[in-house]
Amino acid sequence: MTRVVVAGGTGLIGRALVASLRADGIEVTVLSRRSRPESVRWDPGDPASLVSVVRDADAVVNVTGAPIGPLPWWLPGRRDAIVRSRVGTTATLVAALERLEAAARPRVLVNASGTDVYTGLDATPADEAADTSATPGFLARLGRDWEAAARRAEPLGVRVVSVRTSFVLAKGSPLLALFSLPTRLLLGGPIGGGRQWFSWIHLDDLVTAYRMAIDDERISGPINATAPNPVRQADVARAMGRVLRRPSSFPVPAWPLRLVLGEQATLILGSRRVAPARLAALGFQFAYAEIEAALRDAL
Repeated sequence: MTRVVVAGGTGLIGRALVASLRADGIEVTVLSRRSRPESVRWDPGDPASLVSVVRDADAVVNVTGAPIGPLPWWLPGRRDAIVRSRVGTTATLVAALERLEAAARPRVLVNASGTDVYTGLDATPADEAADTSATPGFLARLGRDWEAAARRAEPLGVRVVSVRTSFVLAKGSPLLALFSLPTRLLLGGPIGGGRQWFSWIHLDDLVTAYRMAIDDERISGPINATAPNPVRQADVARAMGRVLRRPSSFPVPAWPLRLVLGEQATLILGSRRVAPARLAALGFQFAYAEIEAALRDAL
């Protein structure tokens, strides 16, 4: 492995992955929609502009995506932006690969995805073999379309991996800062009863999973990038209270969240009990397997 192209390499996950690759002496080309000294500016709607960039790369990694929430609201324009930033950018990357001769194409496309396809499938921990075709909701449909766009690279002779990523715990994460704010304000506690399952992964483990997806030719299709021990939301609240040394017994009912957020409330109230079966079968060793240790490092 000598050169990797990372689309979205200036975001939280992208920055960590790029740093890991460069620390091992791998040349990384970062794609960004904005002009930055350390990246190549690209147009997510123009595959022709990418052909020379991805030519002869060993791997392409796509971690682009507009924030999904919970605010601002999922009005039609924002939903369109969320879809374009994931499905649209993936389609553009695949279209650029189509324009290359076979010998110049990367060996692998590692594409971000989400675990929302598992929402509600939590009678037992859901692994990659679970039937997610009928999971309802905007985010579940988005995940299926996102992965379908990536799979269009397979007939080109490119190995495709979709990294279904759960909630990422990381220093400097804006979403984690928002998630922990009620606890910091002494308002932490069980939300909507607290029985819903919460799947998560520490950023360090997520980067290791991406590195494995890039390097290990045995991996194709979806992999669940999630810690092996999902917990109930009430347990997350208690763990966060211990880490931040704040009380965590303030209950928040589900109805006001549904009233204010509508379908977006699934980000908080949706239950996702996800198992990293394929990573486990490959001998993946998690640095952070327990929620409290991961929160302590991230916060």
